[in-house]
This record gives sequence, C-alpha cells and structure tokens, in this order.
Amino acid sequence: MDWFLGTDTATQKLVGMAVAILLFVVVMGVILLAVDRPRRVPRWVVVAAFVGPALLLLAFGLVYPGIVTIRASFYDKAGSTFVGLDNFVTAFTNEQFLIVLRNTAVWVLLVPVAATAFGLIYAVVVDKSRWEKLAKALVFLPMAISMVGASIIWKFVYEFRPDQPGVNQIGLLNQLLVWLGIPPQQFLITQPQNTIFLIVVLIWIQTGFAMTLLAAAIRAIPDDIVEAARLDGLTGLGMFRYITVPSIRPALVVVLTTIAITTLKVFDIVRTMTGGQFGTSVVANEFYTQSFRQNNAGLGAALAVILFVLVIPIVWYNIRQMRLSEDVR
Repeated sequence: MDWFLGTDTATQKLVGMAVAILLFVVVMGVILLAVDRPRRVPRWVVVAAFVGPALLLLAFGLVYPGIVTIRASFYDKAGSTFVGLDNFVTAFTNEQFLIVLRNTAVWVLLVPVAATAFGLIYAVVVDKSRWEKLAKALVFLPMAISMVGASIIWKFVYEFRPDQPGVNQIGLLNQLLVWLGIPPQQFLITQPQNTIFLIVVLIWIQTGFAMTLLAAAIRAIPDDIVEAARLDGLTGLGMFRYITVPSIRPALVVVLTTIAITTLKVFDIVRTMTGGQFGTSVVANEFYTQSFRQNNAGLGAALAVILFVLVIPIVWYNIRQMRLSEDVR
C-alpha cells in the first residue's frame, strides 16, 4: 500500500494518478447505476447523486484549502506562532512587496484594456471581409499556446547578446534594432520598462480571446438597427461609437473582467521569463516564492489571501453584469 501511495518516483506518481482516475470512474459508475436501476427514485436522491460528488470535491479542493490558507496568514513562517496582521502589514509596507503590488496594479490596468481594445478593433476591421476566417484564426492562435510556451517564444524575441564584433543577435527585436543602427537592449533586465515587455506577452495571448467573443457579439447585432443607423447617416466611426459599442456593452464587460481575473493570477509568464527578478514580480509569483522558496508559509498565505480579496469584486461585478444582460433579454 505504501508503494501505491508513495510519490518518490515517476512510476509511483503515474500509478497513483491511474488509480485515482479509475477510482473516480468506478464511484461515478456505481452512483449512476444506483440512480438508474430503481423505477421510482426520490428526487432528493437523484440530486444528491449528481450534485453530491461535485460539492464534496469543491469542499475538499477549494473551501478547505481556502480556510487553511486564511488561517495560515495569521501565523509566522513556521505556522506555529500567532502573529495577527503582521504578515499583511509586511505585505503593504515593505518596499519589496510594494513593488510587487505596484507591478500587479500595472498588469491589471494595462492588460484588460489593451487586449480588449485590440480585440475589438480587429474584430470590427475584419468583420465580413474576404479573409475573415483566416485573419481571425491567426489572432486566435496564441490562445492555443500555453503561457509557458508563449513565454519561451517571447524570451527568444527579447534575447540579448553583447554588441561585439562576431557576436550575432538571436533575439528578433534586438536584431531589428541592430539593423536600424541602434545598440541592442536588455529588455528583460532594465527596470521599470521590463514589466511592460512582460505585459506585452499576455496582451498577445488574450487579444485572440477578446476578438473571438466581441466578433460574435458584433455579429449578433440586429440588422434592422444597423440599417436604421445607416438611413440616419451614420457611417464609420459614428456607427462604431453609437451603435456597435453600446450594442456589445455586456460582452465588453465580460471580456474586460475575465481578462482582469486572468491577469491577477498571472504567474507563468513572470516565472518563466524573469523568475520575478529585476523588479518584475507580481502577487501570484511572490506568493509562490515566499511559500516554496523562502519557506515563509505565513507571508505566502497572506499574499494568497490578498490575491483572493482582489479577485472577489471583479467576479461579483462580472456576475452582476451577466444577470443584468439576461434581464434585458
């Protein structure tokens, strides 16, 4: 039994994963069979059979860890001594963590707005054009790449080599600078603009998501509204400002808030490209660093709680807007 439950080797991990999947399939099969066999089953039994496993998974995989994390945020790095709000005071007063919070704020302000703006403009420009499908596919392709994969791609784009005879630049951006007679730059090291260069990666990824949703919303605008606007003399920017944008406002809100939530949780890009060094760390990356690199469980938990609190109002606003849009329909 110890061998099956162990995680010392790759084989043990694979066997443990296979056993867990098989156990899940067996349990769900037994539940479905038990519900389907009797002719008359009380409604509460059916509800419990289908909803119960999901609620248990949420309780053990989300609620319980959340409670443990909140509790740990009030204890010291070893988790043995109660320190009250000291970890939160450190997070909001220490210069290192103030830079982390500043970077997170810059990410949340720039990424949703830029990605949504680019996605909206692109969706309007290519709408009903001859190469619409191909154009949309090209912009959506980055969404199919993992954030780690995208980070590696852009790390090569930003790659720096010393400006010396016989040394060739392998970074696309620096090679372009050399061709223009400009010295190569260390894009990922120079502060504070290195944060902006990291932000570009997420904008590149999320623009396809924004374009897809907004293009669908634009297609859903009733033709009679568009025709009436044209009869009134609206064209070009006037049509975009007074018809397109107001008509797709619910979709815009959903896109903005969804990308904002994704941005708050950004970890892969920062970890892969800079490791949080050179003043580029964000809350999600610092939470990982403090918890698993510095072994400061209390401060890491406090940062996780801060991240959770920041996400709540965005999620609430998103849900509220979705309900309002449904009421209008």
